Amino acid sequence: MKTLIIAEKPDMGRTIAAVLEPKAANRRTYLEGDRYIITWAIGHLVSLAEPDQYDARYKRWNDQDLPIIPQVFKLWPNPRTKDQLKTIGELAKRCGRLVNACDAGREGQLIFHLIRQYLKLAQPTDRLWISDLTAETIRRGFDSLRSDDEYEPLTKAARARSEADWLIGMNASRAFTIRHKALLSVGRVQTPVLALLYDRHKEITAFQSETYFVVKAAFDQSGFGYSGIWQGERLTDKAKAEALAAKTANKPAKVEDYQVAESKEYPFRLYDLTLLQREANGKHGYSAKKTLDIAQALYEKHKVITYPRTNSNYVTEENIPVMGNVLTMLQGTSGYGELAKGADRSRVHKGNKAVCNPSKVEDHHAIMPTPKRASGLSQEEQNVYDMIVRRFLSHYYPPAVYKNHTVLTVVEGETFRTKAKEQLEPGWKVVLPQQDSTAAKPAKRGKAKDDKEADDEEMLTDKPFKLDPHGAVHCSSVEAMEKMTQPPKSFTEGTLLKAMEGAGKSMEDDELREAMKDTGLGTPATRAATIERLKHVGYIQLAGKKLDITSKGLAAIELIRNAGVELLASPEMTGRWEQRLHQISKGEASDDRFIAQVKQFAAVIVDKVRQQRPAAPGTFEDTSAKGKKAAGSTKGGGRTSSSRSSEAKAGTKSPAGVSKSRSSTRSVGSEAAKPSKQAAASAASRGPLAACPRQGCNGSIIEGKRGYGCSSFREGCSFVIWKEQQGKKITLPMLQSLLEKGATSQLTFKQSDGNSLKGRLVLTDRDKGTLTIRPAD
Repeated sequence: MKTLIIAEKPDMGRTIAAVLEPKAANRRTYLEGDRYIITWAIGHLVSLAEPDQYDARYKRWNDQDLPIIPQVFKLWPNPRTKDQLKTIGELAKRCGRLVNACDAGREGQLIFHLIRQYLKLAQPTDRLWISDLTAETIRRGFDSLRSDDEYEPLTKAARARSEADWLIGMNASRAFTIRHKALLSVGRVQTPVLALLYDRHKEITAFQSETYFVVKAAFDQSGFGYSGIWQGERLTDKAKAEALAAKTANKPAKVEDYQVAESKEYPFRLYDLTLLQREANGKHGYSAKKTLDIAQALYEKHKVITYPRTNSNYVTEENIPVMGNVLTMLQGTSGYGELAKGADRSRVHKGNKAVCNPSKVEDHHAIMPTPKRASGLSQEEQNVYDMIVRRFLSHYYPPAVYKNHTVLTVVEGETFRTKAKEQLEPGWKVVLPQQDSTAAKPAKRGKAKDDKEADDEEMLTDKPFKLDPHGAVHCSSVEAMEKMTQPPKSFTEGTLLKAMEGAGKSMEDDELREAMKDTGLGTPATRAATIERLKHVGYIQLAGKKLDITSKGLAAIELIRNAGVELLASPEMTGRWEQRLHQISKGEASDDRFIAQVKQFAAVIVDKVRQQRPAAPGTFEDTSAKGKKAAGSTKGGGRTSSSRSSEAKAGTKSPAGVSKSRSSTRSVGSEAAKPSKQAAASAASRGPLAACPRQGCNGSIIEGKRGYGCSSFREGCSFVIWKEQQGKKITLPMLQSLLEKGATSQLTFKQSDGNSLKGRLVLTDRDKGTLTIRPAD
C-alpha cells in the first residue's frame, strides 16, 4: 500500500511531491505517485468544538451555565475546509502508512493530530522534521524519518496548550461579557499584551513635562572644529543658562583631559522571526502579520529562505556546509555578487559561537537564505529577502573598528564634554544598505536613554578626529538650547514585539524568569496574530506607526485587575504555563495534571467576576471616529451573523465573534452592542473634565460644541480652548496635556506655503486659553 503524506499547506505539499514523486498525477486536492500520495491540511481543518456544540443551551450566554468545563474535549471540523478533510479521510483508506509533514513545531504537531484523531486514522505514522524546503533538505528529511511516537510528549504539550487556552478564554470572556454587558475578549496571551499597552498609556498620560536647558559650545583648534556639552547639574533656569553661554562665548579654552580607546562592533545576530518583524516594522513600516506573510511566501512559494517561524538566532554544525553553498550561490548574483566575493569563508565555522551555537537551537535554526537563487519576487518580498541576505553576509566580514574620543574642554572654569566615535574600518557594515552603513549602534537592549543622556550623544564620523591635547583652543560660540523632558514613547508594532519577547525577564522568581527567557508572551508564530486580534476586538488602533489603546481596552484591563484575577493580565501566568508546557514536551510533567489545575483556575475566574460590581454605563464608549470604527468592527471570527447587532446580555443569544481560529484567546471577537443612550448624548454631558486653570477661578472645564470652556462663564470667566486650532482638532488627550503640562506632544503643522512645521501647541495665556505654536528644536 502507498504512504499518505500530509503537509500543512498546498505549496509545501507540491514541493515535497516534486522531490519524491516528480511524475505524480495532479488531482487538484492531492498528488498521487507510485509510492506516495501527497495532500495538505490548509492550516487547522479541525479545532476544539465551541460550547454550543456540546449543548445547544450554550448558544445563550447565561451566568448560571459557567464555568463550562468539558470532561472530554470534542473536535469540530472547520466548515470552510470540510471538503479537504473528507479528501484526507478517503485517501487514508487507501494507504497503509502516514507521514506527518506539517510544520516542524508544536502547532504543526497539533494540526496533524487533531486531523488524525477526528478521522480516527490508526495507521503507523512517521514524522518529517525539516527547516527548509529545498530538494536536498527534503530528501535528507525523508531518509531520516523518525516514528511520530517519539514526538508524543510534544503532541501532549500542544493539546494541553490548546485546551487550556480554550478553558480560560471561553470562560473568562463569557464571565466578563455577561457581568458588564459588553463584549469583552480575554485570553492568556492577548490580555497581558494589552496590559503592556495600558501601563505605557498610563505612564505617558501621567508624565509631567519639564523645561530645561542644554548649553552647547563650538570649539576651534587651528581650523579643526568640534562641539561639547556643558557638564553640570541640569539647568532649569533660562537666565542661568544664558549667563553661562555669555560667560564662555568667544573665550580661550584648553583641553583638560583627552582619552582615546579603540573598540570593535561585531555583526548583529542572525534573524529569528520576532527580530525580523521588529526590524521590518522599523525599516519598512510592515506590520508583524505582513512580515510573517511575506516570510512565509519566501519560504513556501519561492523556497529562498529557511523556515521563518523560529525563535533561534543561531545554527548548528550541520548548517555550516549549507551556508557555504548559499555564499557560492550569492557570488553568482548581480545584487549581492561583489559582497559575496568579498566574504571571508573562514569566519563562519563551528567554533564561532556568534553564529553556531547548537545549545540555543531547539526546533529550528535562525532564518537564512537557501542555496536557491531568488527570482520573481515582489518589491515587498525583495525588501525582506534583502534584510535576511545582508544579515547572513555580515557574518563573513570582520568587525567594524572605531576609535572613541572623549574630550573635556575647560572655558572660564566651565567644563564641556565631547564624545566622538571615529570609524577606522567599516568591517561588516559594508554589507548594509548605503543609508544604514553609518548608522550608530542602537542603545543596549532593554536600556532606554534618559533625556540627559540623549542630549550628550556621541558624534559618529568616518573622518579623522585630529585634536592636539596640548594645543590652544578657542571657544567660538555657545548656545543655550531649550529642551523639554520627554514621556515614554508609545508602542509601535516593532517595540511591542520586543516587549512581548522580553516580558517576564524582570520577574523576581528565578524559575519563572528562566522559563520565559526564550519565550516571553506568545511564540514567534503567534505574536503577529495576537496584535491583529487586539485590533480586531477594538482594544487598540493604529495612529500612524503608533499603537494606541482605546477606551474599551483601558476599561477591560481595569475590570480584569479589579476583579481579583490580575494574574490574567500578568506575564506570570504565561510564564508558569510555558514552564509547564516545556516540561510536558520533554516528558517531565503530566499534561492531565496541568489541565486539571487550569480547570480549577477557570472556575475561580468565574466566581471572582460574579462578585464584581458591574461596569458603569458608558464605560466602553469611545467618542473618537477611529475608536468607534475599531470598537464596532465585526469582520471575521464569528459563526453567526444574526447575533452581531445584539447587545450581550445574560440570557441572550451568543454574541458573534467567538473565535474558531487557533488564536490563544478562544474568546469573544468584537464589541457589537448598539449605541446606548449615553453614547447618543451630547459631548457636554460628560461632566467636568478638569479644574479651570485661570487663577482664582473655582469653575471646571466642560466640553461644548465648539470648544472646551469654563463652567463659570456666567460669572465672567472667559477661559476657552477652541476645538479647531492652527489646523488641528483639539482632542481630549491633547486638552489634558495642555491643562496639566502646558503643551501638547510634538505635532506637524501645514503652512500656507505648502511646507510642514514640527512643533507643539503651547498654552500661553492661562486666563483666556490662548494657544500658540512653539517650533521644535
